[in-house]
Amino acid sequence: MKRMWLRWVLMGLFVVALGFTFVSLGQWQLDRLDQRRDRNANVVTHGQAPVVTFEDAFSHVITEQDQWQRVEVSGTFLPEPQLQARYRSHNDETGWELVTPLVTTGGQVVLVDRGFVVRPASKDFPKVFPAPPSGEVHLVGYVRRNEQGSTTAMTPTENTVRLINSDAIAAWLGRPLVNGYLSLISVDPPQSDGLIPLTPPELTEGPHLSYAMQWFAFAAIAGFGLVVLIRNDVRDRKKARAKAAASASSGPAADPPQDPIEADASPTPPTTHPDA
Repeated sequence: MKRMWLRWVLMGLFVVALGFTFVSLGQWQLDRLDQRRDRNANVVTHGQAPVVTFEDAFSHVITEQDQWQRVEVSGTFLPEPQLQARYRSHNDETGWELVTPLVTTGGQVVLVDRGFVVRPASKDFPKVFPAPPSGEVHLVGYVRRNEQGSTTAMTPTENTVRLINSDAIAAWLGRPLVNGYLSLISVDPPQSDGLIPLTPPELTEGPHLSYAMQWFAFAAIAGFGLVVLIRNDVRDRKKARAKAAASASSGPAADPPQDPIEADASPTPPTTHPDA
């Protein structure tokens, strides 16, 4: 019995740890669902709001709540250096994005993601990038916060980068940049063909709710499995005891006692006498 109790305790501890992990993963998916809903509401709110000036939008550190706000600004693109943001995706296609610094009429420098370029699987990344429009331009773009990741991913190498982070790129450029960057919607005069403007994310809640329910179901299944295991152990132990009791009661029968009269009537061996 002690061994069985030890088995139950160990299995119980394992199921508790497993259930805690499953519930935590489910809660994580619910948190992601809340973030997705907040982002969707933010996109809708900014999409319905009027276009704001650059000075109003970039007067502070850009946060998630600022993303996808429409901004208008005038300035001049710096033809060099341009950055190729590699390994990007857009509308289920992979490719790269072209980032060009813009000096605003107010003298500030902001990074502008001029658009997405599809990269065929059979081709390498190009080394020559489309030139920006020359002279003063007027553009409208989406506010974007800095992307976060490893220092290697955020620091440019030979005019290529993985993540767009104005702080890391400013250190590489050797000149100050405003926090965050712009995703180009339109520019006048227009830029060259081939650059696809980025759009806000699709307004869906994704699979987070179904994933959360799956993790919670796994936790419930683990707990139910422990109950079934203990129940089967108890049932098997009862069956084993009943079988042992039945075997003891049906053991070999003892010889019946001999009747005393019959014992006296039994013949006795003859007695021999020596000759006189």
